[in-house]
Amino acid sequence: MPKLKTNRGAAKRFRKTAKGYKRGQSQKRHILTKKTSKRKRNLRGTTMVAKQDAGRLDKLLPNL
Repeated sequence: MPKLKTNRGAAKRFRKTAKGYKRGQSQKRHILTKKTSKRKRNLRGTTMVAKQDAGRLDKLLPNL
């Protein structure tokens, strides 16, 4: 049986934690002038991936 390979695109976007996977926020790269300061401030940092999607990430990231 062949080795399981990690999806490198997913490995760059998600990190495994004790409670699941964390991800960065979207909508923070460009067209920032029309977004309010409050909206940009709330987009900082990371959030957790929904539990419904965690199973899909388990298949993409078998070695994490």
